[in-house]
Amino acid sequence: MDNLVEIKKLSKAYRYRKLFTDISTVISDRSVFVVLGHNGSGKTTLLRIACGLISATSGRIDIIMGGKPLSPGERRAQIGLVSPDLELYGELTALENLEFFSGVRGLPYSREKARELLEYVGLKGRGIDYVGTYSSGMKQRMKFAYALLHDPHILVLDEPTSNLDEEGIAMVDNVIRRQRERGIVIMATNEPREVSYADQTLNLG
Repeated sequence: MDNLVEIKKLSKAYRYRKLFTDISTVISDRSVFVVLGHNGSGKTTLLRIACGLISATSGRIDIIMGGKPLSPGERRAQIGLVSPDLELYGELTALENLEFFSGVRGLPYSREKARELLEYVGLKGRGIDYVGTYSSGMKQRMKFAYALLHDPHILVLDEPTSNLDEEGIAMVDNVIRRQRERGIVIMATNEPREVSYADQTLNLG
């Protein structure tokens, strides 16, 4: 059965300012879809609509799993998000953050799995450190741990390599490669390296 994302005649405007108009495309399973455009063109807005965080002015984005459109609640369970707007809790350790977000999502919490996830994103041995003491690059890695916590079928990435060093960028390479093998990546970026991941692009101008 088909798993895909359908963008249907999507438009978004804020009062008298149009961001984008009448976008339609299909994002296939096991692919990377990259949204391009200058600052203010609506890249992040489109990703937020896909995640169900804000509404479109007209049109819609449907997520199809097993040939059936997902409800809003089902959609949230299938999406993992890495975004500059994502706030972590600096007064909690990395493990405590993952335990908290597991509870929010209604997931059983496994400290062993959380440690494995932190190791995967390059934070091995830092699970008991307060996130507030992390560097900007470490916080970006932590956002990936959060996004992957529930093994999402769709991974939504807004400027994913922001603040990362070469090792961090290699981690993102690995995450995207593995996600493409099992689901969908939707990414907003203007970085040439990140654009090179794309199987399909959308340029918002």
